[in-house]
Amino acid sequence: MARILSSRLKKLRDRAEREVLEGLLPSCQLSLAFEGEIVFDECFGESNNETRYAFFSATKPMVTGTICSLMGDGLVDPKERVASYISEFSSNGKESVTVEQVMLHTSGFPYAPLGPPAWESSEGRLTAFERWRLDWPPGTRYEYHATSAHWVLAEIIERVSGKDFRKQVEERVTEPAGLPKVLGIPEEEQSNIAELVPVGEFASPEELYQAFGVSELPVDPSTTEDLLLLFNDPKVRALGVPGAGGIGRAADLAMFYQAVLHNKGEIWHPQIHEDVTGKVRNRLPDLLSGAPANRTLGFFQAGEDGFAHVRGLGRTVSPLAVGHNGAGGQLAWGDPSTGLSFGYVTNGLDRHQLRQPRRGTAISSLAALCTVE
Repeated sequence: MARILSSRLKKLRDRAEREVLEGLLPSCQLSLAFEGEIVFDECFGESNNETRYAFFSATKPMVTGTICSLMGDGLVDPKERVASYISEFSSNGKESVTVEQVMLHTSGFPYAPLGPPAWESSEGRLTAFERWRLDWPPGTRYEYHATSAHWVLAEIIERVSGKDFRKQVEERVTEPAGLPKVLGIPEEEQSNIAELVPVGEFASPEELYQAFGVSELPVDPSTTEDLLLLFNDPKVRALGVPGAGGIGRAADLAMFYQAVLHNKGEIWHPQIHEDVTGKVRNRLPDLLSGAPANRTLGFFQAGEDGFAHVRGLGRTVSPLAVGHNGAGGQLAWGDPSTGLSFGYVTNGLDRHQLRQPRRGTAISSLAALCTVE
């Protein structure tokens, strides 16, 4: 049985604290869980154990996990066309898009626009769906859908369950996992949420060229600094954007992945759980890095090809580890080989396109080394 090594915890702790002490990050939290319990939980800077943070895309597995729960009840078939559940989606050549393609980010509308005020109502979202067009044929290409895909999944959840998608995420996934409400936080309950703060300088063209062979990176219009800062708005936090709007602590992410590893409360039918945590369905290459996506229906899987760090899981997890990080440097994963799960959150939006992923790789790699057989 694995155990936690205090000497390695110190290295992890020191690395996480370093940039807070240097004044770059205003605060951060990190948490490790093992055998269904939090075994290490610490806060740095302007933070305490009650402080909550924007999860950004680390929210996504909670929403896809809800779809997978509905699959176990026979209410959603991933091979079925989205238009079978949402007839309004079938316009502009989107009639062939499947639920699976939406979950795998191969559905062809990565930058489809949807923001305030349209995203505040089902009617507004459906009107947007009708306008959306495909950028490429579904299933032929992998390009990350930062928010668009999960708005579609949220509508499917509401259509098949007859309930608000935020309530279904809570009832089917986060509550059975032992988490507090993380999606759609009422304005009167937001007092302990850390304000997002842009920090640092942008990478120079020379730094980018050395790392990527190009002096300028493409801009994802759905993850610009201005859009990320929208998640300081109490109304946006209360809305609960399904692909990015989760709010909580590092400990909540670590405990969510304990539920993922052990299927706590039988959140998922056993066959569905095995599928979503172990079956890679998308190996198409990432456009920038060239690394295969290595995505299951809900997660990145680390894999054995040396690209685990590109997928946000660090360099030292096992090939079967699964997780999903978030914009702003949020980290979250679980490793079935050790039973360890990890969460890291910060409210510092680091502008440096290289420093942030390097920080995540270092912290995740140190976290995964905190157990030994």
